[in-house]
Amino acid sequence: MTAATNTTGRENAKAQALRDPLREANEPTSLVARFGPERGLVMDCGVTLAGWQIAYQTYGTLNAARSNAVLVCHALTGDQHVASTNPVTGKAGWWEVLIGPGKPLDTDRFFVICSNVLGGCLGSSGPASNNPATGRPWGLDFPLVTIRDMVRAQAMLIDHLGIESLFAVIGGSMGGMQVLQWASSYPERVFAAMPLATGARHSAQNIAFHEVGRQAVMADPDWREGRYLDADTRPSKGLSVARMGAHITYLSEAALHRKFGRNLQDRDSRTFSFDADFQVESYLRHQGLSFVERFDANSYLYLTRAMDYFDLAADHGGVLARAFAGSKTRFCVASFTSDWLFPTSDSRAIVHALNASGASVSFVELESDKGHDAFLLDEPELFATLRGFIGAAARVRGLA
Repeated sequence: MTAATNTTGRENAKAQALRDPLREANEPTSLVARFGPERGLVMDCGVTLAGWQIAYQTYGTLNAARSNAVLVCHALTGDQHVASTNPVTGKAGWWEVLIGPGKPLDTDRFFVICSNVLGGCLGSSGPASNNPATGRPWGLDFPLVTIRDMVRAQAMLIDHLGIESLFAVIGGSMGGMQVLQWASSYPERVFAAMPLATGARHSAQNIAFHEVGRQAVMADPDWREGRYLDADTRPSKGLSVARMGAHITYLSEAALHRKFGRNLQDRDSRTFSFDADFQVESYLRHQGLSFVERFDANSYLYLTRAMDYFDLAADHGGVLARAFAGSKTRFCVASFTSDWLFPTSDSRAIVHALNASGASVSFVELESDKGHDAFLLDEPELFATLRGFIGAAARVRGLA
């Protein structure tokens, strides 16, 4: 057997080992907590979801006092595989730079939990999973989800695990929204909170970007009014365009220029066609195509809508400080200088509200030209900030 044949064999074996996304939506390879009709989830839209499940992963060991649990909340297109191989893509966990032995979220000290959000597509109940009443995918019959619904589901998971309170809740972007909702809805259950690169509400600009993405999905003929799974098809072109547009917002102009500039893709001159002449075009097309292989289009509609609906102040008479009134939670808020999706002004608004409510809060604006996605990348200043905050909180908690 030649080396080339051997390599091909390994690649084929790896491809066969990867899970079909639709199967993963119903029978996740991760841990899963299932709740019957007697433990229905009451949702903001007025529907009680009876017979539902939430998929999750854990890392590290829960101590005897059950006091070292850390909940990690994922962003829009993330999942529960925060520090382990994704069964659909075969790629490493999306935050392995942060979580593991000796890392800022040290799994030798902390019991880390990460769940797929309600409405997601990797094992938690959502439009891609089967409706227990019909045995067919929910599609658009699944009730609309809010950030508060996601947190309610996570709280029921934490109850299921027998954990009364969390040492910390941490997340960025949509994950940061969940962190803020946790601190507001369950302040007595959150000792420390770390909302990163996020805001207490979605801006009109962000809603606009999301609407363009949703319209791209729904304009695809293969969307079939949301019933594409029944037709055994996918709105791949529309979802790919949605991902391409969104991905631009996760970067900065400086990052795009540093990565690509106006460099041509595998050619010496322009083709005078609509082929991907530029490297940045090829990159975006790759991002779009790889995304549709792992993510459900309807879930994309649901989760972007949940972010759009999020407005923590509106739930408290328009005064954000009231969302944290009397809170004993310790907060660490962080933003990035080049993040124009959730600019530093959004983080400052959170900090001002926390100060007004009398909460304990520290804030840092981190210098980075990597844009919104900086919170997911190898950023030494972020790691130093989190390590310092977590260490101090752990000493107060008696976990040092």
